Amino acid sequence: MNCDRCGTELPQDANYCFRCGKRVAGKFVEEFSIHSDELVKRFKELLHEGNVRRIIVRDEEGRVLLEVPATAGLVGAVLAPWLAAVGAIAALVTRCNVSVERRETHQT
Repeated sequence: MNCDRCGTELPQDANYCFRCGKRVAGKFVEEFSIHSDELVKRFKELLHEGNVRRIIVRDEEGRVLLEVPATAGLVGAVLAPWLAAVGAIAALVTRCNVSVERRETHQT
């Protein structure tokens, strides 16, 4: 796990970055494998979810093909280049491994 602010590598159980002090707790990573035909559709669905922080697409050998910081403001013209890149990746590979970093939502 790395700090979002300064990039310092942190232990998995860290709550705060020991270098810059930013709170880093409250996120978890979901990983799944997907066929390239479904990649663009699933990518769009993930971007529309409110708690996604980052999406990483890897090939079957584990090489990072695309890493997208997902913020709530990603819409329209800003989103188009990412979707084009995802479409190009889908054309080149058969299966992808996708890691989705999510913010934990607190339920009261």
